[in-house]
Amino acid sequence: MSVVTRFAPSPTGYLHIGGARTALYSWLHARASGGPGDGRFVLRIEDTDRERSTDEAVQAILDAMAWLNLEHDGEIYYQTRRFDRYADVIDRLIDEGKAYRCYSSAEEVEAMREAARAKGEKPKYDGTWRPMPGKTLPEPPAGVDPVIRFATPLDGHTVIHDLVKGDITISNTELDDLVIARADGSPTYNFCVVVDDMDMGITHVIRGDDHVNNTPRQINILKALVGDDGDLPVYAHVPMILGSDGKRLSKRHGAVGVMRYREEGYLPEALLNYLVRLGWAHGDQEIFTREQMLAHFDIENVQGGASTFDPDKLLWVNQEHLKMTAPQDLVGELRWHLARLGIDGVDDARLTEIAAIQKGRCKTVREMAEQSLFVFQPVTEYEPKAVKKHIKTATPDLLAQVRDGLAALDDWNGEAASAAVKQVATDNEVGMGKVAQPIRIAVTGGPVSPSIDDTLALLGRDETLTRLDAAVSEFAALKG
Repeated sequence: MSVVTRFAPSPTGYLHIGGARTALYSWLHARASGGPGDGRFVLRIEDTDRERSTDEAVQAILDAMAWLNLEHDGEIYYQTRRFDRYADVIDRLIDEGKAYRCYSSAEEVEAMREAARAKGEKPKYDGTWRPMPGKTLPEPPAGVDPVIRFATPLDGHTVIHDLVKGDITISNTELDDLVIARADGSPTYNFCVVVDDMDMGITHVIRGDDHVNNTPRQINILKALVGDDGDLPVYAHVPMILGSDGKRLSKRHGAVGVMRYREEGYLPEALLNYLVRLGWAHGDQEIFTREQMLAHFDIENVQGGASTFDPDKLLWVNQEHLKMTAPQDLVGELRWHLARLGIDGVDDARLTEIAAIQKGRCKTVREMAEQSLFVFQPVTEYEPKAVKKHIKTATPDLLAQVRDGLAALDDWNGEAASAAVKQVATDNEVGMGKVAQPIRIAVTGGPVSPSIDDTLALLGRDETLTRLDAAVSEFAALKG
């Protein structure tokens, strides 16, 4: 049987870390399930909460999925476009006696629950409007629009065959007659999910374990539609992600939208690598490429206990991915970050050159972009603390010698530039620091940059000489 998984976010906000991990696990399980053409990953937008769902949130989810490159198969399903289908299924359930109209008010239902609590029983709707053999139903009150309730089995058990938690058995007597359509006719979440999973042929439902309580209700509805011998999905309820304090992950722990991590300079491959390890392992391996995740991931090896989100570990994983990623494969993210800093129109070859030099020095692509701004922006001022510490009376003359040595080079490259700088240090019997740091300040405005040979190689001959000329004049005036 071909595996079909789905990711079904509600567009009431950004795609958060927990949702991204669920999407990743679902995507991996579908993609790693067999040969070519085997395994499908469905994207479904559960937007029936029309008061809280927004177009902006939908777009935020789509943007995050695209950035993470978790591509879905076929069309994107939107629940709000399927209301006619839900209405047809509800009518069928009513006709078959598996659902019924309930005219009890919210106040009456709450009174039923309070009465059950007083008796030490499970608080739930008492079935006043549920048709039963030999039972006479009350007369429907005038002017009241009923809700539609599902007729939950009155006995027996529902078993969830869970790939993560093992079998979970729930007595049907613990379950309410669930409302599947509101008085205004709109279908409810638990009902829509069942119809969608049935229509879309979902074979494996992978989701957070906060949905465990919903699952027996959904299984009963699905059995009413497909029969006891019909195919049911296999479930995998993955554990929650907690903050370092052991509490549910929230904004104070770093639980921001996925696209915020892009803004902070994380690579999508690194974020996915970190997320896959929040609850799953393959030996002691920490760093995974996408291909390695596909080769080794098994949903049944996901642990049942909660995982802890560690921002420092995520940063380390990102740095490792920066080191191992080919420079040309960093161009897209580097271009995106430079554009946010006002730098546009840089060709791929130039960005590849920058990435090759900077990727071993930086922890994020944002840092890479920020540390490369000196390449594109002229030096308009020099960092005062750096000038005070490194610019001495002899500095202008040393820089003038460096300038002449660099101008005389036949070929402009990092190795040749570095040799010219070292020659000036040797000729003047001073350490490299006495020459290198003033050069950095002269050509970047501050004391931090890649190695001198890489810095000068990135700037190029003409720009380097222009900046050295300006610095010689500026520093001579300061020390004059």
